[in-house]
Amino acid sequence: MQRPPLHVSTRIVLPGLCCFLVGCTFLPPSWLPFRRDSSDHSVAEGRQVSADGARTSLLESLPGDFVVAAVEKVGPSVVRIDTLQARDPFSFPLFPGEGPLNDNLPEGQGSGFITRSDGIVLTNHHVLEGAQRVTVTLRSGRSYPGKVLGSDAVTDLGIVKIDGAEDLPVATLGNSDEVRPGEWAIAIGNPLGLNNSVSLGIVSATDRTTGVPGGSRVSYIQTDAAINPGNSGGPLINDHAQVIGINTFIRTSPGGGISFAIPINKAREIGEQIVARGKASHPFIGVSLRRITQDLAAGINQAGSHCTYPETSGVAVVEVMPDRPAQQAGLQPCDVIRSVAGVEVHTPAQVQVQVDRGRVGEPLKLGIERQGLPKTLTVVPKELDLESF
Repeated sequence: MQRPPLHVSTRIVLPGLCCFLVGCTFLPPSWLPFRRDSSDHSVAEGRQVSADGARTSLLESLPGDFVVAAVEKVGPSVVRIDTLQARDPFSFPLFPGEGPLNDNLPEGQGSGFITRSDGIVLTNHHVLEGAQRVTVTLRSGRSYPGKVLGSDAVTDLGIVKIDGAEDLPVATLGNSDEVRPGEWAIAIGNPLGLNNSVSLGIVSATDRTTGVPGGSRVSYIQTDAAINPGNSGGPLINDHAQVIGINTFIRTSPGGGISFAIPINKAREIGEQIVARGKASHPFIGVSLRRITQDLAAGINQAGSHCTYPETSGVAVVEVMPDRPAQQAGLQPCDVIRSVAGVEVHTPAQVQVQVDRGRVGEPLKLGIERQGLPKTLTVVPKELDLESF
């Protein structure tokens, strides 16, 4: 059974209500768990290298062969991840005569890529979820047992450590903040069990927070490079042979599909936290939001609601959870959030992403509008309780 990218049908109507605003803290620069050996460049050094001497595109240096060159550089670091899932406790026969127990545990498969030469592999949470045993197979065909160091359901990222391996090929990480629509995008992975498959497309959009599942806490990279079940966790690379994202889910419709990848900068933040602590940290302010439009605001106002909204598009506060950071900061139902940390926001997902970029325990400025008047509030996010997530 392949571990598919998450699928989102165009028939799904995304809810207008986003309840839990979460995000990630940053580790100090001194902690770089994705560091390579002295013969390699560290993840942090990767940006400097690309800025100094490696920004010449492979497309410019090797016309017609840039995909081949990029794949030859990154391909050796791409791995297949096979999992055996823990048995469902309800699968055991409860009464005599119910039939023999099936000894075959359910299998899953996905992709990943090596970020540190001692065997740190970055992949998706949904590839590892429920895994009882993990096996990592290199492009050479050699397989190793893998240990799950941790994973994060909120951002769908996970870390596996390859046991008993050293001096492994490492993927060079790029800077996803510099990615622009129209740039080349190359996906490498193991779709449908076909190892080391390559597909080519372009970056269709960046900072994609609408049309994605579950009230996004990630600004995804959208691409038309084809991905299929088994591609999950594999790298999306550019024409500089740098990883810019992690292929994660597809949105399907009749006649085609759209692919989405987690930006590598976000993945690195989460990965460093998982390696350091076994889990990621997420800011939480405790508020439910709804996107309003000019027409919706006009309709609400005409209906005589207790909330009166400015007849412009914005993010309306629907509910403030008691004894949570938002309430303690003075946020109220009917407020309209205009900015978070100085960044303008127009959708609940954009609010989530900006809160996500803050830190637990550090003040965060909210620019709001209340009864037509601008106000600035200071909220101090707390740690999200993942058990209630």
